[in-house]
Amino acid sequence: MDALRTEPDGTEVVRTRAEAAELTMPPLLVLEPVAEFLDGIGLGGGELAWARIGDGQSNITYLMERGGRRFVLRRGPRPPIAKSTHDMVREARVQRGVARVGLPVPEILAVCEDESVLGVPFYVMDYLEGEIVVRETPAVFDTAAGRRAASEALVDTLTDLHGVDLDGAGLTEFGRPEGYLERQIATFSRLAPLVTKRDLPQVAEIARWLGDNVPTPQRAGLVHGDYRFGNVMFAPEAPPRISAVLDWEMATLGDPLADLGYMTVMYSERGSADSSGMDLSPATQAEGYFTKDELVERYAQRSGLDVSRLNWYQVLALWKASVFLEDMYTRWQAGERPGDEFAPKLKTRVPAILETASALTAQ
Repeated sequence: MDALRTEPDGTEVVRTRAEAAELTMPPLLVLEPVAEFLDGIGLGGGELAWARIGDGQSNITYLMERGGRRFVLRRGPRPPIAKSTHDMVREARVQRGVARVGLPVPEILAVCEDESVLGVPFYVMDYLEGEIVVRETPAVFDTAAGRRAASEALVDTLTDLHGVDLDGAGLTEFGRPEGYLERQIATFSRLAPLVTKRDLPQVAEIARWLGDNVPTPQRAGLVHGDYRFGNVMFAPEAPPRISAVLDWEMATLGDPLADLGYMTVMYSERGSADSSGMDLSPATQAEGYFTKDELVERYAQRSGLDVSRLNWYQVLALWKASVFLEDMYTRWQAGERPGDEFAPKLKTRVPAILETASALTAQ
């Protein structure tokens, strides 16, 4: 994480609305109106310091400090934004709900739906100290036993999430679990041609395979939509304990196995070759971390669900990821993601993801 800054850079961050209006591309953070919003909710005082944090490539997250108080601001990308995506108000709602039933999440401090502040809705949540497993294992549990315990915590928290008391969380109307898988296919099939400027025939081919082979969900529950090591925070002391589940943008009610499929295709295991660029936590190639099969086995034991058709859910996850990432690549080509070092790699990564998904359809 970069050091906190107080001076705007004139592109991503500016001080006033007038400065924002002079830019061809809207900034991501406008300090004075954000400070005014924070004044209105009594959060900190005085000068606002900021630093961009997180490994997300879609929504934008800032660590902020004001008057000795640290907190996190989370917003969507620059408009235009596809309908039903990057909904910060909805994301805050689900976090408040699962907090009521004991799932570990940061406290939501305020939600701003007034788009005149930043151009998009955003929310502010409490800042938590902790560790995230991405490229390296946190030193506090960097032993074979500690790494195994972290893997167990990852799976166990997912099964807890899938068993959330929806009534107690106030989330019984958060989504429509009936037809969830079919709607996923329909939604991304509509979105795919809108976010690309190149010919990717495998997108339509995989969509047809998914539609022809939809499994019957065994039960409905809360689905996170982006559950992986990079979106859980561990407490800063041993033994490994997940203190927060992060990034709830994709959460809804649906088939829990969608999360298991996604988690496993985004997971790096010992001896694996990352051909698609979707192994998002290379630290887990170290001894002690679960293999993908061990992740699946523990989940099946704790959840009681049949995982024999997991390849379908893995194909769905990769296919959806290809659409999201193609949108980033197209935005970068259009100059909407200046300075982005990740997006240019998607020229080859998106086709590689589609190749991986196609191979899974044969299993």
